[in-house]
This record gives sequence, structure tokens and C-alpha cells, in this order.
Amino acid sequence: MRSDVVKRGLQRAPHRALLHAVGLKRDDFDKPFIGVINSYSSLVPGHVHLRTIAEAVAQGVREAGGVPFEFNTIVVCDGVAMGHRGMHYSLPSREIIADSVEIVAEAHALDGLVLITNCDKVTPGMLMAAARLDLPTIVVTGGPMLSGWFRGRKVGTSAMFEAIGRVKAGELSEEELAELETLACPTCGSCNGLYTANTMACLTEALGLSLPGSATPPANTSRRISIALASGKRAVDLVREGLTASKILTKKAFENAIRVDLALGGSTNAVLHLMAVAKEAGIDLSLDDFDRLSRETPQLSELIPSGPYDMEDLDRAGGIPAVMKTLEPLLNLDALTVTGKTIGENIANAKRLDEKIIRPLENPIRRSGGIAVLWGNLAPRGAVLKTAGVPKSMMKFKRKARVFDCEEDAVKALMNREIEAGEVVVIRYEGPKGGPGMREMLAPTGALVGLGLVEKVALITDGRFSGATRGLCIGHVSPEAAEGGPIAVLRDGDIIEIDVLGRILRVELDEEEIRKRLRSWHPPKPKIGKGYLLRYSLGVTSADTGAIFSEVEHQKAK
Repeated sequence: MRSDVVKRGLQRAPHRALLHAVGLKRDDFDKPFIGVINSYSSLVPGHVHLRTIAEAVAQGVREAGGVPFEFNTIVVCDGVAMGHRGMHYSLPSREIIADSVEIVAEAHALDGLVLITNCDKVTPGMLMAAARLDLPTIVVTGGPMLSGWFRGRKVGTSAMFEAIGRVKAGELSEEELAELETLACPTCGSCNGLYTANTMACLTEALGLSLPGSATPPANTSRRISIALASGKRAVDLVREGLTASKILTKKAFENAIRVDLALGGSTNAVLHLMAVAKEAGIDLSLDDFDRLSRETPQLSELIPSGPYDMEDLDRAGGIPAVMKTLEPLLNLDALTVTGKTIGENIANAKRLDEKIIRPLENPIRRSGGIAVLWGNLAPRGAVLKTAGVPKSMMKFKRKARVFDCEEDAVKALMNREIEAGEVVVIRYEGPKGGPGMREMLAPTGALVGLGLVEKVALITDGRFSGATRGLCIGHVSPEAAEGGPIAVLRDGDIIEIDVLGRILRVELDEEEIRKRLRSWHPPKPKIGKGYLLRYSLGVTSADTGAIFSEVEHQKAK
């Protein structure tokens, strides 16, 4: 076993002594050492219950004849970090999470890993670590929050952000807002709809790195404990079988995950995260793959925030096994999973239990998937759009630009009613380098909805959007403004053309005018000139690569 390097032979007597100090007995040195990596935090609703999950995982490891060692990594709650300086740290936390798992697993020569995760950047960070380390690994997600109820309708986090605009528009009183605050998030778990956290949980299952049926059971159900126990047991078997992450994270597995994302209409952040995980796994994955598969894959579900159904509804309809069973003709059924079986074997008996929630292939919501990649002279290296949230009236949109150099200025203009119907709001210098950290734009998109402008105003950014976003909202514009992309030289009044079906994002300027403007453009100084975010901004690459650290840039950052 890999852990023999710290527990076998005369030279390892000091190591064994230290391990006796944490409670190991002599016969434990013959067992697989399993790292149980927990992202528990009492600050984050998606993670506040993960101690209980970890206890069940550890029990499963012991029952299967392994030795569990628990350690923690960090977590940022995007909802709490949203709209202020804290959001600069959300995406960058993904790299720290991946690095921290790598450091402890390598320093202690662990044989296998159970990764306990839930929220937006923790799941992709842990997946990146799994791909990088290539150990026997299984992922346990913490499950979604139940929906709240307010005045006869389901509510959750996105309802709170949209409510701010509704108060400003006079549609909701501050007393009603205070009541909504107490009802919107009634349980632990990741936010109730198909936001980034639940999107990534679904895609982890689709990749084959978590047990079938793991993604959708609510966080506060006993099924979560059963899944955790079974996952702990399976981790030990993975070590004995030599089934490592690289045997699961193949190009076929990534294509399966992308198709599931498209069928569900998941968060655009999945594009960033899947490309980052693929890079760690040595798999060539690009925006072209997402767009190609989107043209072939129908959207089968409309989940909150783009539709009426929540994660509990998806679970009741059969969860990800039912989604994949429906997509069966389009999937790579021979892709291997942590069960030791293929996707095809795992879903052989899966059933779609509610055709309103998971539509059949012959009766989809849309003939193409829920994400589109747009190109043009405004996004030479691409931009990403969640088509599941776009009003039909805005599939083509050609209007004048209102340009802002940060999120705060755009939100201020919206709340002061300075944005007119029929404009394109452009928020730049919010990309991976320029942000730094590529902040999510839930505050402006929530304001658009609350102010009744979601079908009248488009939004474009080199930053990114929350999974809670709906409307004609285009993110990940690459190259970003801080790299000298064309978005850096847009001016108020420039005419922007958006054609979702034609995959076009362009500004009505000829190439000479763009070059002329760029010649007089100068790179801005980093917005944050110290600490981790400065190092991050120096090392991170563009959104079209997954906002990863390249080896060259990483050396510069060091």
C-alpha cells in the first residue's frame, strides 16, 4: 500500500509512534489509510451538517477494514460573500482547496480519499485535487436545502436578492422583506435550486466519482447518512481494487457530465470548473466541446431559478440516474465509475418518475442544451450564456451599451433607476485577473429581476454569474478587460449585437477602430495590491481556460 512508506520498516518507528499517539493499534498498520477530507463550517449552511456526514463516512471506512483520518479544508459561502469585497475570494478559494487536499494527502502518504463537500468552489476544488493526486477517491456531497415558502410560492436565496429590487420598485414592503428573510432558507444544505453547488453535485455523480443517487437527496434526510456510510465502505474497496481517479475521469466521463449539465440547464460556472478539473486530469476540454454538445443535447428540466421545480422535486423524479437514463442514447455508457461498474450498468434499472420534471427526449423544453458559447469581435475567445434563463423575446438583442468598470457602479446605477429599458449593461474589469477573482454578479442580475427589467435589459461581463441568475446575462467574456480584450475599450453608446441561436456577440465597430482604441489603452494596476489576491491575479489565466494557474504563470506568481 502507498501508506507503507510511513508505517513499515525499522526507519519508520518514529512515524508509528506518532500514529500510536492519535489512537492507532498495532493491527491498524495492516489496513488502508483513508483520508476523510471534510469542509465542515458553522458559518456556511451547506456545510454546517457535515460533521455528521463525516462520522458516517468514518464508520463506513472502519467497517470495511480501513483506518479513517479526518482533516479539514476551507469553504466560502457565496451568498454571504456576494456583493462586497468577500466575493473576490470565492473563486480563488478553489485553488487553495485543491492545494490543501494535495498537501495533506501527499505529506502523509494516504492510500485513498473520501472528499466531503457541498458548496460552489469546494466541490470543484476537491475534484481538481482528486484528478491531480490520482488516488482511489470517492466524493460525498452534502445535499440540497429544502425550499422555503412565502405567500404560497417556493422561495430560496435568489428570491432574497430579487426582493431587494422589488422593495425598490415598491412591490414589496420592508416588513414583508423581513418576513421573507426568516422563511427563505429553512434547513441546512446547498441552496434549493440548480445553482452552482447543486450543479456541481449533479456533475460529480455524472462523472462517476460519487455513488449513484448521491446528488439530489435533501441535506436533512436519513438517506444522506446512508450514502455517507456506503461511500466510506466503498473507499476501502477502491484502494484494494486499485481503482484510481484517472480511470474514471476520462474524456467520455466529462462528455457525460456536460450532457447532464446541458439537460438540466445548470450553472454556467460548471464550464469554468469542468475545464479546470479536466486540466488536472490531463484531458483536453474546451469551450468548443461545450458548444458542440449543447447543439446535440436537449434541455429536459426547468429547475429553480429558471423554472418552478427545486432539487427535492428532481430527487422525487428519480434524480441523476433518471436524467442519465433519459439521456442514455447520447451518453458514453462504457464510462467507469466508483461503483466499479460502468454508467450503463449503474443506470440499467433507473426510472423517470415524473415527466413534468424530467422530460422525455422526444418532448424536451428546448432542442438544444441549457448553455451556449458565443463568439465575435467582443469575445474573440468566447463567452458563456445560460440559455435556460433567457426570455424568448431576447434571443436576438441589438442595443446601445452602458459601460461600468466594476459591479458596484452598475448596481448603483440600477438601484437609482439610471438604466433604461433596451440597454446593454457592460460590467468589465471583473475577470479572473481584473476582479481579481471573477466575482459573481447576482446583485445586478437580482436587481434586474426585482426592478422588472429582466426582459428589457441585457448584461455582459468578463466576470461570472451565480447559478441563481436568469435573463440575457453573458459572462466569461474572453479575453477579459484586464488582459486587453476588446471589452476594455467599449464606450457608452456603442451598439452591441447578441444572437443566441447564431452564437454571436459583437460590437458594431470595425477592426481598425478596435485596434485604434486598444493602442491608447493601458493595463490597470491590480485592484488589490497585497496578499493572496495579488498572487492570484498574477498567476491566473483567462476564463476560457477555466481560470486555472498555468505552469508559467504559476512560476511568475511565486
